[in-house]
Amino acid sequence: MFALSSGMPPAAIAVVRVSGPAAGTALETLAGRLPAPRHASLAALKDSKGALLDRALIFWFPGPATATGEDLAELHLHGGRAVVAAVEHALAAMPGLRRAQPGEFTRRAFLGGRIDLAEAEGLADLLAAETESQRVQALGMASGHVSRAVAGWQERLIGLMAGAEAELNFADEDDVEVYEGAGARLMDGMKALAAELGEWLARPAAEVIAEGLSVVIAGPPNAGKSTLINALARRELAIVSSVAGTTRDIIETSLALDGIAMRFSDTAGIRGEGGDAIEAIGIDRARAAVEAADILLWLGPVKEAPNHPRAILIAAQADRWRGDAGAEAEAAHCDLVLSAATGGGMDKLHAMIVEMARTLLPREGEPALRQRQRAALTEAKQWLAIEPGTREADDLILIAERLRLAATALDRITGRAGVEDMLDALFGRFCIGK
Repeated sequence: MFALSSGMPPAAIAVVRVSGPAAGTALETLAGRLPAPRHASLAALKDSKGALLDRALIFWFPGPATATGEDLAELHLHGGRAVVAAVEHALAAMPGLRRAQPGEFTRRAFLGGRIDLAEAEGLADLLAAETESQRVQALGMASGHVSRAVAGWQERLIGLMAGAEAELNFADEDDVEVYEGAGARLMDGMKALAAELGEWLARPAAEVIAEGLSVVIAGPPNAGKSTLINALARRELAIVSSVAGTTRDIIETSLALDGIAMRFSDTAGIRGEGGDAIEAIGIDRARAAVEAADILLWLGPVKEAPNHPRAILIAAQADRWRGDAGAEAEAAHCDLVLSAATGGGMDKLHAMIVEMARTLLPREGEPALRQRQRAALTEAKQWLAIEPGTREADDLILIAERLRLAATALDRITGRAGVEDMLDALFGRFCIGK
């Protein structure tokens, strides 16, 4: 298969990659030779009729030590559209070559054992990263932070599984190392591993970084919500009007504050009842958005503020009420005095949102799990949890089965370890089958 692996032309250089058993033949056909492995070489590329396509740098990477695990060739072309199109046309005309499907290079890398599922997910996130926090988190995933942790857990599980199998099947063999109280020892190992998995599950989810934190602006009608979201977005996103009920649906915009992706939502003014059925629907949606928010910006009376764990109480529209004793008394109970119209307090609000957001994100360098990975880890933890004193706690067969099921759940994160690993541990560590 082949594909353009760099950005769309025109560009200074265009990289066309060919992967698979026919990669060497394709390179020889175009360049007339194979260069020394992993060395750049200048070559004249020609089509099947001998017409010059381009003068380019060529690279030859014999498998399996390549990105995909297969033979791999790269053509570093001049990055014009016509050049790229001509070379791709010449490649497509060769027997056994075809254009790659979306994600096929990464899929082959996984199938070839060059990366695991977690690393592939990290690579996908890295390609989609738009903010600094997304880049750092995705790079850690692609670099194998999660995979290394899973490998450590699998190694411990394999040791426990091998111990259980040895006790069950080979306890009467002289050359097998067995222990008194094997069930209790296995239970202790399972409990310690389950506790470590629980610590990972308590961390923030990776989706918080990838999709952005939800920041909801809420309050009664005419509280300055639309003015605030316009000020944050620095454009006229929402209609600003003195007419109550102007905003009837949720208006959302994606912003990055200090490299953290966030989704800001302007909501309908919350009051006892809407002016009509449409506004009433908007109010219901506003209340639902408040409940689901990661961070709430409340613009309204403190006594009416929803009971939200991460709410910033804002005394808004300060440019209108300064000098009003009642309004200033109310503002004394708020976290922030703000005038989105004049910009007063916006820098402080920015800092408060970022500070609160950082408490919801993984610490720097700390890996986070995606939903699929969290589900697998949760299942593994459940299989490892056995109540002491129960029938299962005294039954080595049931313990061994729980260990196997926990290992199967962990395997879904990376797509690697399996029964063969347990057998290697069993027959390697216990000297069975001399």
